[in-house]
Amino acid sequence: MSISIFAWLGALAIGLSLGLLGSGGSILTVPVLLYFFDQPEKLAIASSLAIVGLIALVGCLSYIRKGLIDWRSVLLFGIPGMIGTYGGAYLSQFVSGIWQLSLFAIVMLIAAIFMLRPKKIQTEQHSRHHIKIIIDGLLVGIITGFVGVGGGFLIVPALVIMGGLTMHVAIGTSLCIIALKSTSGFYKYLQVLEQQNLILDWQVIAFVASVGVVGSLLGNIISTRLPQAKLKRYFAYFLFPMAGWILLQNLPLLISI
Repeated sequence: MSISIFAWLGALAIGLSLGLLGSGGSILTVPVLLYFFDQPEKLAIASSLAIVGLIALVGCLSYIRKGLIDWRSVLLFGIPGMIGTYGGAYLSQFVSGIWQLSLFAIVMLIAAIFMLRPKKIQTEQHSRHHIKIIIDGLLVGIITGFVGVGGGFLIVPALVIMGGLTMHVAIGTSLCIIALKSTSGFYKYLQVLEQQNLILDWQVIAFVASVGVVGSLLGNIISTRLPQAKLKRYFAYFLFPMAGWILLQNLPLLISI
């Protein structure tokens, strides 16, 4: 397997983003697989679920050791999320990869907007909206399964505002939820890929996940030394042109369908 320097940097950026910001890594995974490993759309989305799930699993272990996981929220958000992710992966077989990528680009734009919005994280810290958390878990899960993003940019604010969690506990809990959701969606994608005669490249998955884990651990180390708010804002600005590029690439194909 020949790996370019851009593939190395892309895989590292996935982990760094998760380590530094607690979200955003999955937003990068699909483009990295598409443009640096030349994978077709559905294969890139399925592989991204495996990669993000592995990185999130390793990332949440340190939070588990420190007792920074809210297991009640894992159940309330994670189980509906797993069901939604499975459902999103199931629905993906009925649309083309072009439509999935176009929706993925729109999700990137939404993620950028969420990252740029000022957070009011303390206003409802003592009130728990369990039903809304369950519904959000289901909806975010569907998005995860359909376009292959972990959804940390949606999960963390939901856990903080509606679940009443502190930011550190919300990030650790989010990583645990992402690992669960990604596993559920990836399991369903194995069946979808088999139906379409697509074969996963386990070497690519292992490489990107391994480099991503290193990047995530590095991001955790340096996150306390860098202004996180600025990093998140710069990352959001970076997502706008990337989403525009993906839409530009797919728009002619959508029109011709």
